[in-house]
Amino acid sequence: MASDQDKLAVRDFWNRQSCGEVYATGDSLAARLEAQARTRYELEPYIFDFARFADARDKDVLEIGVGMGVDHLELAKASPRSLTGVDLTPRAIELTQARLDAYALTSRLECGDAEHLPFADNSFDIVYSWGVLHHSPDTPRAIAEVHRLLRPGGVARVMIYHYWSITGYLLWLRYGLVAGRSLNDVYAKYLESPGTKAYTINDAKAMFRDFTAVSARSQLSFGDLLQGAVGQRHDGPLLRLAKQIWPRALIRRLLSRHGLMLLVEARKAARATSS
Repeated sequence: MASDQDKLAVRDFWNRQSCGEVYATGDSLAARLEAQARTRYELEPYIFDFARFADARDKDVLEIGVGMGVDHLELAKASPRSLTGVDLTPRAIELTQARLDAYALTSRLECGDAEHLPFADNSFDIVYSWGVLHHSPDTPRAIAEVHRLLRPGGVARVMIYHYWSITGYLLWLRYGLVAGRSLNDVYAKYLESPGTKAYTINDAKAMFRDFTAVSARSQLSFGDLLQGAVGQRHDGPLLRLAKQIWPRALIRRLLSRHGLMLLVEARKAARATSS
């Protein structure tokens, strides 16, 4: 029951405003969607290197957590054999559908729970998820679903949050140091939706242990660099000053392994051939 309540809290949080919707400015829905996409990739250009959208060509592809549909549109542009997108919130499904409609592209979109997805075993060649599974109450269960749904030899590309991050340190200094809260507690209460989690590289490799050829690396985010509209819920004079004087070049040079993004690529083992 607690897990169901936690999941409802996550759904309600993101159904009020999808991730990145603060950047959706303009006089029409089309203009707002284009503005959000443009800003997303300006702030997170590393998505392209990680997602490798072109790999979706002629593949059966699933995205878990479509958000506002920016990455989903890129997957659709790659001409996959089939494209499916799920999200916990109706808002995300509606926005993603509107984005695809503007380009006359299609996908099977539906509301769904990452821990219990309504697809048969071995259904997809690629499963992609950016910044979603750490919000699910049972993240290891969601990752087990990714493994179940991939065909042998299929690849998962998943971004989850990294525990040892500049973003986490900043939040802990503000909300954890004096109050005696742990970094885990700070992530759960003050980063995004209730219960948000972050993982070390070793944690990630343990959760993906059923896969083979697992790689995991951290990536500095625009949150770590105090760029864009980061910190909306923590706004104040101190944050505004920090954004002006933040030593971004020094952070990139010395703290590159302390990024909030943990990029995990893992392959499901191919079936053994009989001799």
